[in-house]
Amino acid sequence: MLDHRDTPAPCAAGARYRQENRLTMTKHIAPCTAVSFALSLLAAWAAPEYAPVPARLLNARGGLGNVITKLNDGREVRIAYFGGSITAANGWRPQTLEWFRRTWPQATVVEINAAIGGTGSDLGVYRFGQDVLAHDPDLIFVEFAVNDGGADPLMIWRAMEGIVRQAWAKDPETGICYVYTFRTGYENDLNRGLCPRAASADEMLAEHYGIPSINVALRTVQLANEGRLLYVPGKVEAGDAKPTPEGVMLFSTDGVHPLETAHRMYTDVIAAAVEQMAANPSPGPHELGAPFVENNMERARMVPLRPAMLSAGWRKLDARDPMAGRFSRFMPELWQADRPGETLSFRFTGTAAGLYDIIGPDGAQVTITIDGETMAPRPRFDSYCSYHRIASLGIARDLEDGEHTVTVAIHPEQPDRSSVTDKEKAKPGFDPRKYDGTAFRVAAIMLIGEVVE
Repeated sequence: MLDHRDTPAPCAAGARYRQENRLTMTKHIAPCTAVSFALSLLAAWAAPEYAPVPARLLNARGGLGNVITKLNDGREVRIAYFGGSITAANGWRPQTLEWFRRTWPQATVVEINAAIGGTGSDLGVYRFGQDVLAHDPDLIFVEFAVNDGGADPLMIWRAMEGIVRQAWAKDPETGICYVYTFRTGYENDLNRGLCPRAASADEMLAEHYGIPSINVALRTVQLANEGRLLYVPGKVEAGDAKPTPEGVMLFSTDGVHPLETAHRMYTDVIAAAVEQMAANPSPGPHELGAPFVENNMERARMVPLRPAMLSAGWRKLDARDPMAGRFSRFMPELWQADRPGETLSFRFTGTAAGLYDIIGPDGAQVTITIDGETMAPRPRFDSYCSYHRIASLGIARDLEDGEHTVTVAIHPEQPDRSSVTDKEKAKPGFDPRKYDGTAFRVAAIMLIGEVVE
């Protein structure tokens, strides 16, 4: 049994990309007015004081009473998996889904797969309505503790609380459960009996709202301390991986993404936790009550692009286009421009804006102008762009709540691609044309506010 009382960028690339390009980074926001800057400072001063939180395999708190009752009654239960690449993988997500179906065969259990590799709660809060709430979930597993690892606790609270308040504003009976996964480095805190920073921030918010949490990272470290798990393969002098000793689980090859047996371990911990909560279900609506942080992102949402916002060189990709087809599950519409000087412009009333876009080998640089102030060019390319992936382009946050004008333009110069091409050109089949272009692909505007017609 799990003791919930006293038990002490995709990937790392995606996590690093997010740390360098997140909406919340000061160096990438438009200059704020004196009023908005003061409001931002006041919000920070009013925020709860962060402190590391003890690590437990299960903090049941308010439990999952509504979900368990529906399962026991044989009704349909829709389970959403909302997270990064660890959740997107063919691992604990489909395994726990199958466990729910075996354990409650009388119920109809439906999956909502809302996981995108290399993304965290800062993008998640904007796409939550589109990718999760639109599918009417009964239970939402939220897994962002790895990809939020480099974020400030206040930024985590703002995004994660926005997710909670959006969910319960739509349906106060929706179950939410946090899942804290592992990456190397987290053992430093966990060996001291503490959650790492992102999980500690989540725990403080979970305590405020009575949200249960399951700490599979803690079990990972416990097994390592018992000599039953290796975080990554050992190395011999030549640099080759050592064979894993018999009877020892190899967690991963990169310190982040679990191998099959480690995913199975995650599943076993989560199943045991749900079984423990199922033993004493307490159904009822969840109360939103007072917010944990006043400037949380409850109003965050996606807004479709409109033709009037776009210069003449933009085109909406047909559903048969390979790029549009590849990302259609999370980007129902995708627009593309390729020529320097093409622009995307809009006006909005509100406090924050960004773009939901794709970065990749042929990605452009863009300049952002907001309220007359133009920022340095921003690449839609990074040192992991040997392929295309979903990303976000921060425009501004913590603006004065009023009307703002935004223009994003393709810069004539291409970004420096040497961080990728220097490695890729030594590989067979390298084609430099793949890394040539000024493509800008955008699916939606991320907004806290309203578009002005």
